[in-house]
Amino acid sequence: MRYDLDDLRLFLDIVSEGSITAGARRMHLSLPSASARVRSLEHQAGVALLIRGRRGVRPTPAGSTLARHAREVLAQTARLESAVASYTRSPTAPLTLLSGGSAMHRLVPQALVSFLRAHPDVDVTVSESRTPETVRKLTDGEADLGVVVDDEARDCGLAMEPLGDDSLVVIGQADGILAGRRALTYSEVAEHPLVGLDPGSSLRRWIEKHLDPHAPAVRYRTTVADLGVLVALAAAGVGLALVPRRAVDPGRPLDVCELQDPWARRHHLLAWGAKDRTSSPATEALAEHLRRAALSEPVSLGRPEGSGERRSG
Repeated sequence: MRYDLDDLRLFLDIVSEGSITAGARRMHLSLPSASARVRSLEHQAGVALLIRGRRGVRPTPAGSTLARHAREVLAQTARLESAVASYTRSPTAPLTLLSGGSAMHRLVPQALVSFLRAHPDVDVTVSESRTPETVRKLTDGEADLGVVVDDEARDCGLAMEPLGDDSLVVIGQADGILAGRRALTYSEVAEHPLVGLDPGSSLRRWIEKHLDPHAPAVRYRTTVADLGVLVALAAAGVGLALVPRRAVDPGRPLDVCELQDPWARRHHLLAWGAKDRTSSPATEALAEHLRRAALSEPVSLGRPEGSGERRSG
């Protein structure tokens, strides 16, 4: 027994709409043509598939079974077509995007989702990289775009543009030891137990690079690899944490304070690779999605009004 895929699609549309007329409209068929296809399908199946009434149609038990299997067949067919089509597309080297750890938390994933959905034929290779390494790879033509920190990327000769604030703040459990405070220095923060990122992370290394040699030693209760986990630990009262401002979800109950040290003020820049002075349309598109993601990220450090939560910072 052989089934025509268009007949199966038509049958599913009719079942979904509850009407042969509406199903025909969705398939851009005339009503007589659609009715003839349904009769042919029933003849081939050897059983009635639809119950016809004055208010439309509904599937018989056999029709419901056919509809269920038809959905599976059409889904498998779509996957088959996609897999085969991948071999017919013109080969294009994937774009390479480099970024530090703080941008990897929210900005880069958000941009990737929207870009990859909008450009199904373009692939992107993403790697976490500290700003000096990102600058080197962009200069050497090993990457197309990079999200870098401003103070480590000045005067490098690459084309750059502002992307957004990435200043560091101190966070802790709501109504905890930060309650009533608006700002602290690193030395004050170091008086309390902390939770932090792993020593090899780009953000942790950036912080330690900028600390005064005589800065007090801190006690890390634990270190983790992910900024989201770090924020969750601080919110649970495990310890204070230093995180980028944009890593803080405005809706999460936290006390947030400014970090007063000058090195805590930093900004993200979007840097362009030097291998192509004239960027490809795909690179331009990815850059635009990064800009949109930066603009749409939450920046408020406050709490929702009327929630009973308060802000420190």
